[in-house]
Amino acid sequence: MWFDDGQHGWLMAVGILHLLIFSILAILGSFALWKWVFGDSAVGRPATDKTPLQILQERYARGDLDREEYEEKKRDLAG
Repeated sequence: MWFDDGQHGWLMAVGILHLLIFSILAILGSFALWKWVFGDSAVGRPATDKTPLQILQERYARGDLDREEYEEKKRDLAG
């Protein structure tokens, strides 16, 4: 009716392409918003079940603490 010259085919294809692009952007935007609001906790990583002493030992093993700091913090944790 309006497009008697045969142009309605490519206009429909452009409309479908726009719809696909908008849908993909909406999904990616929703995912980015979810990650920004909830952070890594939303990924499903289990909470650590380590004691403070185990964390201190790991830090000492990595070299984050020297022996004096390690012993001081260990005494503090012991009470």
